[in-house]
Amino acid sequence: MKLKCIVIDDDIHAINGIKSYLNTLSNVSLIKAFTDPLQALTEITGNDNVDIIFMDIDMPMISGIELSKAIRHKTNKLIFTTSHSKYAYEAFEMNASAYLLKPYTFARFAETINRLFPKSPGLPNVSVQQEDDYFFVRNKTEKNNLIKVRYSDIVAVESLQNYVRIYTINESIVTYIALSEIKVILQGYTNFAQAHRSFIIAKNYIEKVEGHTLKMINNLTVNVGNSYREEIQDYIKEKTIKTSRS
Repeated sequence: MKLKCIVIDDDIHAINGIKSYLNTLSNVSLIKAFTDPLQALTEITGNDNVDIIFMDIDMPMISGIELSKAIRHKTNKLIFTTSHSKYAYEAFEMNASAYLLKPYTFARFAETINRLFPKSPGLPNVSVQQEDDYFFVRNKTEKNNLIKVRYSDIVAVESLQNYVRIYTINESIVTYIALSEIKVILQGYTNFAQAHRSFIIAKNYIEKVEGHTLKMINNLTVNVGNSYREEIQDYIKEKTIKTSRS
């Protein structure tokens, strides 16, 4: 049985982009697409439930966040698709299943559906090509100029209250966004894990483990918090070569 989905976005080009992605997936069927969020509110509340709703956030008359309050119960999975990372925390509060930051690749799109419906037959077995996947943030230390951040370059993200510092392989970037918002954006990437209430780290960039302290590839040290040790320890055990003396 095909997964039934609805798309809501006031930008027809964004809808056409999702349609082209859906046409590649043999087990997902588009029921309807709406450019008018008020029309979507009327029709969706009166019709049967669907498996997925893809929804933009910044729309006229009623935002995607407001609309989701009325129709969240009509879908199994709610996926926000937006150009703005600033809405990530609000999306998380609305129990969003995923948050796709535009522009996103087909691989990212398909990987998200695979993650949300792991047992659904007919979905392609794809993974995100992270070297081609990125987002832009405003760099506080460079007059708020936009700077590209590749997912594959991120070593860690540190909370600075209202800001975060993104450590990449080559530099650090301070930008006005909360750690909780970054966490939502990175949730589809299994390589990232929260290691401390103030740190999200890229597991593949752990260079050394000393007790409960991680030394990252850029010499950053992160103390693993009690609440986050199990996931980190499981990853370390998985990657540790066992010998006869272990």
